[in-house]
Formats: sequence, structure tokens, C-alpha cells
Amino acid sequence: MQEFFGRFHPVLVHLPIGILLMACLFLLLSVKPKFNNLKPAIPLLLFLGAISAVLSAISGYLLADSGDYAAALVSTHQWFGISVAVLSSLLYFVNRRAKTGKLPAVIAALLIVLITITGHLGGSLTHGADYLTAPLNGTKKVTVAIPPIPNIEQALVYKDAVEPLLQNRCYGCHGSEKQKGKLRLDLQAYILKGGKNGKTVIPGNSDESELIKRLLLPNSNESHMPPAEKPQLTDNEISLLHWWIASGASFDKKVKDIPQPAEIKPVLAALQQGEKNEAKVPELPAAKVAQLDEAMLKRLAAVNITVVPVEQGSNYVSANFVNAVTTPDSLVLLLDAMKAQLVSLKLERSDFNNATLKGLKNCKNLMRLSLNNSGVTDNGLANLQGLTQLRYLSLASTKVTVNGISSLRTSKTLKELFLYNTLVKLADLPALQKLFPGCVINLGGYRVPTIVADTTEVKDVKPKG
Repeated sequence: MQEFFGRFHPVLVHLPIGILLMACLFLLLSVKPKFNNLKPAIPLLLFLGAISAVLSAISGYLLADSGDYAAALVSTHQWFGISVAVLSSLLYFVNRRAKTGKLPAVIAALLIVLITITGHLGGSLTHGADYLTAPLNGTKKVTVAIPPIPNIEQALVYKDAVEPLLQNRCYGCHGSEKQKGKLRLDLQAYILKGGKNGKTVIPGNSDESELIKRLLLPNSNESHMPPAEKPQLTDNEISLLHWWIASGASFDKKVKDIPQPAEIKPVLAALQQGEKNEAKVPELPAAKVAQLDEAMLKRLAAVNITVVPVEQGSNYVSANFVNAVTTPDSLVLLLDAMKAQLVSLKLERSDFNNATLKGLKNCKNLMRLSLNNSGVTDNGLANLQGLTQLRYLSLASTKVTVNGISSLRTSKTLKELFLYNTLVKLADLPALQKLFPGCVINLGGYRVPTIVADTTEVKDVKPKG
């Protein structure tokens, strides 16, 4: 609860900044007779400003204990914030008693200085110590995280590749000035220590390392790192971190001293040449499409097909056919009727089969497709070969094999492929990864270990006889 109330600090802190600055300005102006008409508003402004300053100081104190920020800078900001709260309260009472005189004006001028310094320190906590001076120093926004490495085999893996990557993509939230989740990634000891969620890097086990798990989460997931609004790691950069951790997370070995599986060699070659920024994949197709006909929407609703817009102001839609009351032939016609607008589709039912997929041939804008628990087999996947926008495909609990999945190898946009409980085996994974470089292939089968804190049910066993 302490951290919960502390998180109201960014909401509250803007109130005293605006209200107190206005009150101080009115007070300083009212020294001159021609601004006497401002005096009636000053007591109320000072009262509201003092109250909001006190609440901001309290919430800031609660937030300071979260450990997400550098302790020294937090302490300085905290004391200046307390000073603003105390001085604003003092100014309120002094102004009420001293109807004339220079003392209120002197305190108001001092309060403006304190508010300015406190606000600057708060900005430094949030955006970094150089957030104000960076443009004046000619600092440019980093776009390529790892600079070219001329002789990659002689390079130190951590110092020359991993450290620059972490510096340019992670230090903003997990460096010396800010430690979100109590995690620092700027020094070896802190990397191995982890954060409040446990070990971030487990040497030799990249799949269980929290760093890799967070990177592979969908961008829409709030636990995905980096946050969706920040520059994202490229596929090669994620592969580099995965390889570094899997090989033991060494901080002093050279590239040539670490085993190099076939899939990492192109990544290392790209580092030597200097990796270029990958173009950001748009969330929706660039082309404009017409709105779905109202009569068609009513027809779809009548057979329990859920159709919703994917984004405000966009005519692209997401459709769910799970509860549809329609024949396979009618289904094909309905899909064809929304072929231009359809970008996301769920066909998760056992009676949806290869014939159903024929209706997808003309859905050229389809980006997400879920066929879980359907009757789709390898033969039906041929209907997906022309879907040039497809990014996400889920085939869990179907009878597809590695041969059927291989037929989609011409797709250059596929980024996520879910194959849990299919005929695709773990031994097939290396071959699929070669066919779909940069695609996250998920075979599922995870086990969640029981921990002491879990709730368990214990039942008495009745003795036999």
C-alpha cells in the first residue's frame, strides 16, 4: 500500500508547481498598487498550494522507498520538496498576518527558487541528470545500439558488444541514476544480483533468465522490456544476449573463445559490418480501406460472429468465429466479404478445417490468425502462403507437422509462431529456426514449479480395508 500511494506523486506534484508559482507571482505583483485587485486571490492560492505541496511531499517520501531511483539524487530532491512544503505553509500564515511589508514578497521569491530547483531534480530523476543539457552538448539520440566491431573474433563479448547494447537500451531505467524494479544492469555484480523479481541473468540458462523472458514477451504485454514507447532490440541483438547468457555470461572472454552455434554466426558477422536499424513494422497496414457495410455487420452478428474495430478511427477489424452458427460454405463467403478490413481472426473450433482456410486466400491484410483446436492439417496451410502481412500464427492442438509449417517459409513477415501440442517435435526446432529467422517459435510444454507461498490443498487418505 505504501508503494501504491507513493505512485500518486507524479499526479500530485504538478499541483503545487502551478498553484504556488501563480500565488507567488500574484503576491510579487500586488506590491505595486495597480495590481491590488490580485490580493483577494492570493490567500486561497497559497492555501491550496501549501496543501498540495504537503501531499506531494508525503507521496514522494512513500515513493522514495521503492528503490527505483538513485538514493543520493532522491535524497536531495526529497529535502528540497520538503522545504517547498514547509516554506509554502509558512508563506500562507505570514501573508495572513502581514497585510503589508516586504517579508511575504521575500519568501515568495525564495519559494520560486526552491520550486525551480526541486522541479529540476525531479526531472533529473525521471529523465536522467543530463536531460536539460543534452541538446546543448550536441548529444544525439542513439539509434544503433552496438557500434561496428572491426575484428569480431578478437572482441570481448561483454565489453565490446553486450555492454554497449545494455547501455543504449537499458541504462535509462536500470543504470546508476534509476533502478526500476530495483534492477541495475551497468555493472557485473548488479547484473548477476538481479532485481526484486529475482535473477535477471542465469549464466548457462538463457531460457530461464528473466532478461530474455521479458524481451520475448509481446510488445502489448506490460511486462515486456524495453517498454513499448522505447527503442526496441532487434532480433540480432536478442539473439546475441541469448547466446551470451547460454554460453555462461562471461564478462572477460573473447568471441573466439566461446562456442559459436551456426545460428549465431550471421549475428556476429552483422556486428562486424555494423548492424543497420531495422525498419519498424507498422501495427496496421498503411493502405486505407472502406468501412464494413452496416448490413454485413448485422448479418455477422446474427450468426454470433464478433467483429470489433482494432483501433479508434480505423476501419480495420478483428473477428472471432468461435461461437459462429454457420456452415463451412457460408463461413468462406463471410470471410470473403470482409477480406479488405480483416487484420485479426480467431477460428478456434474443431469443425473448422482445411476447406475453411480457402476463405483466407483473399484476406491480404490479415496479420494475426489463431487456429487453435481446429481440424487444420498440413494440406490446409497452403492457403496461407499468399498472406504477405501475416505476423502471428497460432496452431496449438492441431495435427500440423514440420512439413506443413515449412510450406510457409516464403513468409518474410512472420514474427510469432505457436505450435504447442502439435506434431512438431522439439528436434524439429533447429530446422524451423533456420527457415524462419527472426521468428519466435513457441512449442509450449512449460512447467510452473510449486513454491512455498503457493496455496495447496491437502486431503486425508483413507486407509484401505
